[in-house]
Amino acid sequence: MMRRLLLAAALAATAVTPLSAQSFRDRLPEDEVIYFVLPDRFANGDPQNDTGGIKGDRMKHGFDPTHKGFYQGGDLKGLTDRLDYIQSLGMTAIWFAPIFKNKPVQGGVGQESAGYHGYWVTDFTSVDPHFGTNGEFKAFVDAAHARGMKVYMDIITNHTADVIQYKECPTSACAYRSRADFPYSRRAADGADINKGFEGDRVRTADNFAKLTDMNFAYTPVVPKAEANVKVPAWLNDVRYYHNRGDTTFRGENSTMGDFVGLDDLYTENPRVVDGFIEIYGSWINKFGIDGFRIDTAKHVNPEFWQKFAPAMLDRAKARGIPNFHIFGEVANEGVNVHEQAYYTRVAGLPSVLDFAFRRAAIEAVGGRLGTEVFNQLTDADTLYAETTNGGKRLPTFLGNHDNGRFAREMRMVKPQAGDAEILKRVQLGHALMFTMRGVPTIYSGDEQGFAGDGNDQDARETLFASKVAVYLDNKLVGTQSDHRRDNFSQSHPIYSTIAKLADLRVKHSALRRGTQIIRNYSDEPGLLAFSRIDAESGQEILAVFNTSTEPLKTNVEVEMTATGFDALIGKCPATTRAAGSAAFEIAPLDYAICLVK
Repeated sequence: MMRRLLLAAALAATAVTPLSAQSFRDRLPEDEVIYFVLPDRFANGDPQNDTGGIKGDRMKHGFDPTHKGFYQGGDLKGLTDRLDYIQSLGMTAIWFAPIFKNKPVQGGVGQESAGYHGYWVTDFTSVDPHFGTNGEFKAFVDAAHARGMKVYMDIITNHTADVIQYKECPTSACAYRSRADFPYSRRAADGADINKGFEGDRVRTADNFAKLTDMNFAYTPVVPKAEANVKVPAWLNDVRYYHNRGDTTFRGENSTMGDFVGLDDLYTENPRVVDGFIEIYGSWINKFGIDGFRIDTAKHVNPEFWQKFAPAMLDRAKARGIPNFHIFGEVANEGVNVHEQAYYTRVAGLPSVLDFAFRRAAIEAVGGRLGTEVFNQLTDADTLYAETTNGGKRLPTFLGNHDNGRFAREMRMVKPQAGDAEILKRVQLGHALMFTMRGVPTIYSGDEQGFAGDGNDQDARETLFASKVAVYLDNKLVGTQSDHRRDNFSQSHPIYSTIAKLADLRVKHSALRRGTQIIRNYSDEPGLLAFSRIDAESGQEILAVFNTSTEPLKTNVEVEMTATGFDALIGKCPATTRAAGSAAFEIAPLDYAICLVK
């Protein structure tokens, strides 16, 4: 009886004060639904900034709307103009790829591409002119905040644009040279000791690093004269603040000390670098009142850096009146690798990380290659995360992104013989799982319009506005007859409608945002997955039942002994339980039911 009274009170409160009407600052990270967008690929609000004010051809300014690896024209004004579209989808927070000033074009002969994605930064203090101005960024943040929407910036501390070259390999990539083979202190040609007294990069004090004066221990770093002062703030132009050991292979020592495909790898063990980035990103919080950071390439930075950086950012945010600042790092992996993700919250001290493990579990289970038990394994490991993740509830979950490719393509790859209707059902099923399981649902821009892409990276970065890129124009979208020759902002698209409905459900029901997750039933084959989300404060319980198989499912599901029946929120729910602790469900193929427990 007490549980039912608590639930009734919670529902009444929800009816009076919906989440969307609350102060956006009061919302916890797990209350959000995130929309991730590359500004260049979303909407072109101002064609006059397409070349970033840079004269010359595409190899100078980087703009070529016919090539997938160059700027397409999207900008901050386009994002601001389309806030209605994003909010109508049910999104409460917008995370966008870096908007800092980038090196317009880089890459070897025949391999050139542009910095449209934002990850080749030269000036960490200014908006890239291809996207607009700092003033337009402020206008965007203010417009989002006026709607109660939060703004998350994508930030980088691992590297800058590729400016530093090495004398020893001027025309090719330089292989990584380790600390063992090329130590910091060694004999110079004249027999003198270089960097005498330097105790190594594990002694992270200013006094120790002041003794590291000769940076030619592995390679001879060379900065082209024309780019000697291209980086901002000015301290970033000093080669002492980079590892200068050649390209990473993403394994072992070089994972944190090697250049990321030639990008200048910052010496994040040096306290000057730590303090410098605290100041850089703290100033964006102070000036613009942003609400969170997604951290690029977080696992390629030594954990001690995060142990200082993350608390400093949270302190800056609190001082600015932002109590629920959300920080989540990118710890990229292709497996259900919870242990690696948890290391960066438990040891490195990041408040949260992107849930790559969820993505892989969803691909395998919704695609039918694994049974639904993979979700039990996934959430059983939530205790590994630090308390800052709130039991996994603050991990942004996602189905696809700009690096790994889109979920619709994964479903087509897993089920190459499946028709369009089946692929649509699987994509909708994946989104329903993401919106009801623990975590913060994160939509990659374009997924709501059935974008599928041809692969990862540039092949998954289609524009929502009409494209001129040949390799995009032949793509077949899911759930629509539209294509990339036209704008794709339809609010009647079946995936858009599904997401909007699921997002509305999360807003209205605290259990789906903050509730503890209990796996009720699962299978080692495609088929049944049932779980509850229970909000301890309100007593509200939501039961979600899924069928990942292509056969109808008729089954009994475990429920709380006190449950007496269900109200259907989505799908078909039984009116009453069949017995104490058990309910009978019938779920169509690749379908689901979301039920409010009475």
